[in-house]
Formats: sequence, structure tokens, C-alpha cells
Amino acid sequence: MATTVPPPPTHRVTLSASAGGTVRQQSVPSGLDGPVFALHSPKFGRDPHHFYAEMRRYHPDFARVELAPGVMATLVIGWGRGVQILHDSDRFRADPSRWQATMDPRCPVLPMMGDRDNALRSDGYDHLRYRKATNAALKAVNLHELHKTVAEHGSTLIDAVAANGEMDLVADYAGPLAFRTINEIMGCPPDIGAELAAGFAMMFEAVPDPQRVDAILDAALGALIDLKRAKPGSDVTTRLIQHAGDMSEQEIREQVLTMYAAGIEPFQHLVVNTAWLVVTDPRFGGEVVSGTCTIKNALDEVLFRDSPLANLCVRYPRHPVHFDGVILPADQPVLIGMAACNTDPRVTRPPDATGYIDYSRNVSHLSFSAGAHDCPARDIAYQCAADAIDELFDYLPDLRLACRPEQLVWRPGPFHRALKALPVVFDPLTARRARR
Repeated sequence: MATTVPPPPTHRVTLSASAGGTVRQQSVPSGLDGPVFALHSPKFGRDPHHFYAEMRRYHPDFARVELAPGVMATLVIGWGRGVQILHDSDRFRADPSRWQATMDPRCPVLPMMGDRDNALRSDGYDHLRYRKATNAALKAVNLHELHKTVAEHGSTLIDAVAANGEMDLVADYAGPLAFRTINEIMGCPPDIGAELAAGFAMMFEAVPDPQRVDAILDAALGALIDLKRAKPGSDVTTRLIQHAGDMSEQEIREQVLTMYAAGIEPFQHLVVNTAWLVVTDPRFGGEVVSGTCTIKNALDEVLFRDSPLANLCVRYPRHPVHFDGVILPADQPVLIGMAACNTDPRVTRPPDATGYIDYSRNVSHLSFSAGAHDCPARDIAYQCAADAIDELFDYLPDLRLACRPEQLVWRPGPFHRALKALPVVFDPLTARRARR
């Protein structure tokens, strides 16, 4: 049970420029043993599940982590605690402004975690009005038309490489497919969308130039909103402007930014991670193509084990909060480790004789968050990813990995689970026959 406790028991840490120059002063949780795990390291990117297992050796629910050099946080690795915190807005706020006041403006994780006038980073009345406008804008998305959009863009991208017999699923398929799909949903022309895609890629990797990231995104978002005011369309950006109520221009911009942030990188890497599972795990490959094991099975397993947003849903204790001997300090970031929580051995099904855990018909994962700040586009995101994978394996049923699995490179970064590339090969004749 969580209780609020007096301030003194936490430890205060001062970090200077030698520790990265991004932090003035931080509190760290007390009552946790073990090392500080660097989520920004390439080693974590390569094998996060090894690190989650190591974290559980010291505590079943929490771990001390570093998001960038010198930037400390607590990672929630227990499913029950994750659900509890996500539903406990009385003790945990989403607004990061008090924490941000202790950070250097150059801190590389600020574009992902910093104070923004959007539904993800607000509480109370502000959260309700942002969420109301967002829900109204998304509600009118036609899922049948969206299915056709994904299929058309997917087939066009496959046609472009079908004669080659090889492709990179990140650069040649999932990346441009996510880009084209979200641009169509938002009513965004390709030139503005390209600027947004570049800015979001920098944001998710926590590059050491947050001011540049913000400048790129602000300019592109401003151009899109100006365009939609001048030429309204049947798109989410136009509907968001129409339902803005008393929102300022900056607040409208922030809601559009949030939708793009959720629509490009996570969609792209959900598709790629699912394809990676299918082409590297013998349980899936042939069975997906034959229909024995559905795309939904593969998608669900990825959402449990390798969610594209593996660590986020940041909360900040309003006061020091005590959980069974661990004291989470006030106003310091608590990240929900979605992948770690989803694979908490206390709540997952026991493995079978081969070590396989069946995640099918299980929707308890936290990959779309939970509570008041859960993802309002959950159904849209799931359908888009499923349609993209269906299109891929319908037209390229013999798709296989073009390198050894251990040669694949995972992008470093504390927040995502994302491959730099996923090279695959296939028979061009098979691709042509499938298109007839």
C-alpha cells in the first residue's frame, strides 16, 4: 500500500558539468539497493530484458536508472505498481514543471519529458480540456478508410522494391508508411511532414541539442496549423482547430505535436518489431503466412515484450511516497517501464516446456498506458500496425532475414525499443505472383 511520508528520508545528489552538465540538483529514491542502470547505453538498447532481469534481483517493483548522463529517475518494473501509479493522480502528477525547474535547458531528455501544454503533461482542468479536443478530433477518423489508406500506401512501397528481392523494412517500408499514413490522417503535405519526422527522430534518441529539436518542430507545426486555418480539410488537424475552445495557438500546436509523436515513431517501430519477431522466431514465420498463428498473436507479443515505447508514462510524486520500504522523492521522475511491467513474472502466464510464454488473448499490457492518461488512439494505432503487417506478408510471404539476428543494431535511447534497420530478402517472382 502506498502512503505519503515526510520529506527527510530521501537522498539529495548534486551533479556538476563533469556528470553531463544537465542537472543542478536531484533527489534519488531511498530503500533501493543495487546499481544505477544506464538506459541510454547501447548495451541496454541491445538487450533490455537482460537488464530488467538484473533489476529484479534487487527489487521486484523499482530500479534506479539514468536517462542521460547525470539525469536520474526511478523505473517501475512491477506490473501491479505500474497500474497503481498510473491510476493514482492524487499522489502522482503528470506535470513535470517542478522537476524541470531543476534541470539545465540543454538536458537531452527534455524534448521527451519536458513541460508541454498537452494532455500527456497536464493534470486537472487543463488535462480535461486538452483531452476533450483530442478525443473529438480522433473520433471522426474513419477506420474503414484508414484500412484502405494503409493498404494502398503499403502496396505502393512494396511495388517499389519488389523487383529487387531485398529491402530494409525500416527505411523502405515501415518508416515511409508511418510517415504517409499520419500525414494523411493529419492533413499534412509531405514537405512539412518530412520536417516533423526529422524532429521526432531526434527527440526519441534524446540527441544533445533539445533547442534545435524544438525549433524544427515548432516551425513545422506552425506551418501546418496556418495551412489548415487557410484551407480546412476533412482531417484531424482541422477538427482539432474546430474543437479547440479556449485553447491558445501554442496549445493547439502542442496537441498536434502529441499526435504526431504518437503516430510516427511508435507506429513505425511497432510494425518493424513485429516483422522482426516473425522473421527471427521459428514459432511465427511459416505459421503467420499459413494462418495458423495470426498477425494479432505476433503483435500482442511485441506489445508485451518489445513495445516501441518501452519506458515512458512519466509521473512525479506530489510528496515523498512510500512503497514497502522504498521512498520515491517528491517531484522526481518515475517512469513506467511498460516492457518490464508487461513481463513481470508475477503476472505473466508460466512458460511451457520450451520456455515460451503465451501472450495471446491477453490485453493487460501497459503499452498504451492506463488511467486518465491512456492512449486515446489505441484502436487506430493497433489497426494501422495490423494492416501494415498483413499487407507485408500477404505480398511477400517468403520474407526472411538478410543477416544473422545478432548483427541487427538496436537504436540507443532510454525510451524506445527500435531497430536501426531490418534487412530482409524475398523471391521477386513470389512477390509478383502475390500482386496479381
